[in-house]
Amino acid sequence: MSSWDNAPRIRILDPATINQIAAGEVVERPASVVKELVENAIDAGAGSVTIELASTKDAITAIRVTDDGCGMSPADADLAFVPHATSKISAIGDLNHIHTLGFRGEALATIAAVSRVTLVTKSAGSGPVPGTKMIVEGDKILETSGTGCPDGTNILVEDLFFNTPARKKFQKGRNTELAHIHDIVEGICLSHPEIAFHLVHNGTEQLVTDRTPRPLDTIARLFGSEVVHNLVWVEHSLPFIEIRGYISRPSLSRKDRARIVVSVNQRFISSAVINDAIKAGYGTLLPKDRFPVAFLSLNIDTTLVDVNVHPTKKQIRLSREKEITNAIRAAVRETLFSHDLIPSAESPRSSPVVLLEEMPPAAPTLYIHSDSRPPAVIAESTHTGTVSTDQRLRQTELAVGTEPASIVSSLLPEIEVIGEFGGIYILARTPAGELLIIDQHAAHERILYEQVSGQAAESRPSQELISPMVLHRSPKETAILKNLLPALADEGFVLEGFGGDSFLVRAVPVILGRLEESAIIDEIISDLVSEEAATAVTDRERITRIVSCRGAIKAGTVCSREQCQRIVDQLRRMNNPFTCPHGRPTMIRFTRHELDAMFRRI
Repeated sequence: MSSWDNAPRIRILDPATINQIAAGEVVERPASVVKELVENAIDAGAGSVTIELASTKDAITAIRVTDDGCGMSPADADLAFVPHATSKISAIGDLNHIHTLGFRGEALATIAAVSRVTLVTKSAGSGPVPGTKMIVEGDKILETSGTGCPDGTNILVEDLFFNTPARKKFQKGRNTELAHIHDIVEGICLSHPEIAFHLVHNGTEQLVTDRTPRPLDTIARLFGSEVVHNLVWVEHSLPFIEIRGYISRPSLSRKDRARIVVSVNQRFISSAVINDAIKAGYGTLLPKDRFPVAFLSLNIDTTLVDVNVHPTKKQIRLSREKEITNAIRAAVRETLFSHDLIPSAESPRSSPVVLLEEMPPAAPTLYIHSDSRPPAVIAESTHTGTVSTDQRLRQTELAVGTEPASIVSSLLPEIEVIGEFGGIYILARTPAGELLIIDQHAAHERILYEQVSGQAAESRPSQELISPMVLHRSPKETAILKNLLPALADEGFVLEGFGGDSFLVRAVPVILGRLEESAIIDEIISDLVSEEAATAVTDRERITRIVSCRGAIKAGTVCSREQCQRIVDQLRRMNNPFTCPHGRPTMIRFTRHELDAMFRRI
């Protein structure tokens, strides 16, 4: 037997390798260094934190974080770079009650393992005694000495990843790394408005916030007053969670989640389930591909939050997750529907410059030009159109089997119809002298949607077709449709196989009224089978939205003034009269002031 066979294959790694592995988990990029150092400053009770960055055109070369916190004594400074040395917990039980941002004792040790660190610190209130200066490189202490310095801590990190070339090679360009740092610092600023932050890059001021008891001041400093004007305050409490902060009206949305900023127990975190709960609170107030702006602070019982699931501590795990997300969703929804959500048209003189890709969907357009059709004009309804529209309006006048709803507590003001434009828009006014432009299809779609979705499973009646309709589908659509047959039956559609890839439609929901043409059934089924398979809503919700859209009065259907008024009166009875089921606005408001500004009367 060779000596190789007797040699142990398991070996204990040396401390330098251990520290570099730990550093690889905690320190992913320069932004990780900024996060760890700033969080240490916050835990030290700082009232002011300054982050200074130096860079070449290719990379960030130095990071300095200075704070006016409690600082460290010489004895504490000697232990600061020892792995797993911390002042924030003392026993395993403390992990169930974490009230600080750092607690592992890894930050300085892991940063020093892959960089050159200079620490200058002095205990607050220690008087004229000198502070402590330490220089550490690759986890080796090169120098320890006394030095004159103010109270607090100053840490300079240089030559990041100098001894781990593989990790350094995979760092992104300077601007990408700066963007990650901005993201971290903005999140921390919003989580701690009581602290003043100052971010400087190559001597140029990048970000400044003041100490303030008002989070709205910090939001305004970071994102501008236009964002602030579109926010509403959220406050909701349960025994295990307190929710406070600001969310945007539906008129302010984004194509990504970048402006959903959440802190849990004052820790800036990233949580897909919390973000999804916030978006779910908007329901159909936002299109599925748009996201709100939200700045929320959640105080959750510490025994329900595990912040020890990832070395960077940016991700968390929640106990009672369903109860917590339900509370967030309810808080968002209740807040939104306690406010006037009719979007206002922006005055040309006061509206901000907005990139096209950031424009909210369905912005109001007053003039439509097309080579394929004449300009829209004001027209009177025809007898045929009036009869067809009357049939649809009678169907939605009352939900099946219900009494008239009171509109005393309507979320909309009284609305008087004054005209109709192009078979698409209803023109109306409010007692306050505002002009409303209402999308008649979106409004009627909302009415249908709430009637259908409000019906209990046992009270969704069907109407049998005089002549059953035969549907032919492709093999792929047939497979999808077969899976949806039970859900369709629950909603009042009676379909049965008719051989091969064909189906026989025997009945449809009563809410669709008397069908003048069978094409609408084919359209509904086509819409349903073409929907994305990975949709986030239930089958019933998908069917309800499609039935509402296909059953509503179409754009281009000219209505009489009386019919327009009936649409508006029905809309005022809805729980959410502000958007259609797809999140498009049902109406746009022009105040007298905005109209005067458009005509340059002011």
